[in-house]
Amino acid sequence: MFTASLGVFLFGLLAAIAGGAVGAAIGGNYAFVMTGFMVLASWGIFAATGNTFGFDYLAFGPFFGPYVAFAGGVAGAIYATYKGYMTDGKDVNSPLAGLGKPDVLFVGSLFGVFGYVVQIGIANLPWFGKHTDSVALTVLISGLMARWVFGNTKGRKLFSGSLHNPELFHEGATSFPAKIKPGPNGRWLEWQEKPSQLLTIGSLFGIFAASASLFLASNVGAHFAAQGLPSTLAAANASSFPFAISAIIILFLITNRNMPVQHHVTITAGLGAVHFYPILMGGTFDTFKWTATSTWDSHAWLMAFVALLIGAVFGIMAAAFAEFAARLWYNRGTSHIDPPAAAIWISNTIVVSLAALLS
Repeated sequence: MFTASLGVFLFGLLAAIAGGAVGAAIGGNYAFVMTGFMVLASWGIFAATGNTFGFDYLAFGPFFGPYVAFAGGVAGAIYATYKGYMTDGKDVNSPLAGLGKPDVLFVGSLFGVFGYVVQIGIANLPWFGKHTDSVALTVLISGLMARWVFGNTKGRKLFSGSLHNPELFHEGATSFPAKIKPGPNGRWLEWQEKPSQLLTIGSLFGIFAASASLFLASNVGAHFAAQGLPSTLAAANASSFPFAISAIIILFLITNRNMPVQHHVTITAGLGAVHFYPILMGGTFDTFKWTATSTWDSHAWLMAFVALLIGAVFGIMAAAFAEFAARLWYNRGTSHIDPPAAAIWISNTIVVSLAALLS
């Protein structure tokens, strides 16, 4: 959308300057919760009109796109720690406007612009841009950049942050997994880091998301087809709905409840279900004609059942990737490098590429 013309690009750029500052002002996680609400609002607009401007600008654009607003909040927090305004660079819950430091908000703006430009660049890469989640990858790159720039809080030196702090690997460990095993402090989510926990969260939330995504792809897709719009339009956005629910659940995590963090699971599982269901039905994602669930026969329901199982498998995969990213970057680090973002971009790439290969 924001590469259509120079004017459109500059409009988005100015919006990103403000969006990054807003994300820093209200705090990264609050900004991400707002992304969830924006997705739900966008779904209402989309289902009624078939227009994706809500997704393109409000939810995943410079208004509350995670690569602008959430990333601005993350960068603002580590900069505030670097400057000594706060003590925890991982604190993406606190609204940074409360510090009363305009420079913190300006850093949010700077990283909002960084995210805006990087996301456009990734999205326009040949092949890769259409086979990955450019939003999630940009969030990861932004977090890594913020740590590299402001991460050395002890020495107060720019551009010297350690990305995964190997000096804090477990002493005496011989294998890499043992070196990055969670220790007593700094763990991401201690209630969902064990294999049994990852399997449970990944599979069940995966099925939860896959079922919602399939229903939306089918019923809204059939509605669009009746209006002369492409029936695949709904499928292309279906996984964002359970993702939005998962994003809003973060609001309860902020209130100091041990809520499950699983937006990486739900968006991956939903994506997997809507990409593999057409293959199971003998078609391809790009050419499949989605029909309302009320018209499905026994075979269609059986293939939908299999698609839910596929969603569960991909959900487990995403949960495992997020925990690995937490152990690699987050647990011993000085700032928030988002494990779900790391999981989403690589999981998306695997799902979309594998579906394309099998089509």
